[in-house]
Amino acid sequence: MEASVLIVSKNRRNELNQTLEVLSRILDLSSHEVLVFLDGCSDDSDLLKDKHNWVKWYSTKKSIGASAARHMLYPKAQGQILIGLDDDAHPLSSNFIDQTKAVFQKYTKVGIIAFQEIKGVYSSDNKVLNKIESNKEEYYCNEFKGCGFAIRKDVYETINGFPLWIDIYGEESCVSIEVIAKGYDIIYTNTIKINHRIDLEDRKMKGHNYFRFGKQLKNSTYYFLVYYPYPLLNVFKLYWHNFKKYALKDIKYFKVFFMIMLEVIFSLPKILKYRKPVKVDLIIKMRQLSQLKF
Repeated sequence: MEASVLIVSKNRRNELNQTLEVLSRILDLSSHEVLVFLDGCSDDSDLLKDKHNWVKWYSTKKSIGASAARHMLYPKAQGQILIGLDDDAHPLSSNFIDQTKAVFQKYTKVGIIAFQEIKGVYSSDNKVLNKIESNKEEYYCNEFKGCGFAIRKDVYETINGFPLWIDIYGEESCVSIEVIAKGYDIIYTNTIKINHRIDLEDRKMKGHNYFRFGKQLKNSTYYFLVYYPYPLLNVFKLYWHNFKKYALKDIKYFKVFFMIMLEVIFSLPKILKYRKPVKVDLIIKMRQLSQLKF
């Protein structure tokens, strides 16, 4: 099996269906496969199983979180290249797997490729690609985003996988630091474009910004506690920054801020069981690498 496309979805049947419709048109199922994990869905996403019976389906009745779902799903893939997509994201070129293979062949020490994220709504055809084409850009970076990326299967098997101690938002940072700790690189390329069909205004109206703020604050704390040899100063800076920038300016952020503080305190015994600090040299190296620019 050449490549596996892996998707975790929760209660977004229409978005998932659209992504699978695109993939069904551009994949060669003799050498490519698609695996979907339904994470405690209650919106009849199960009905898509009959419509897309070429997909390998997995599910849980109760939601376990995106990171834990990925942890369960990725070892089931047979492809030599594992391509992660959000359920509301699709490639904008029909040969994106060949493009991915070419990047891995060019950079033999690269373990993860971060694809270019393009927000909005586009179809997967050459006319659209021509409209958004840009100069070729590739650079080494310190992490990737989950809406579209590729990781070599043999590299993924050397790490602990997606963490079980994070639910959603932040799991990519954990995979990134473990991959770089194993001596592999992460590279960004805009030669492979992923259309993230995200509706920012709709998410804002539904209060998604507060949800994301809380999850990122909590999981960033866990990240420092697990991987950093001396995490306390970084945790203090994290909370001071978020208190000044968000909690002091918005009562909802203020409430979320202190709820997360309490949740972190009560979760400390569990999180510290996963503690595996990396070397200080690795942290310095990651800080010197570029962050994703989109």
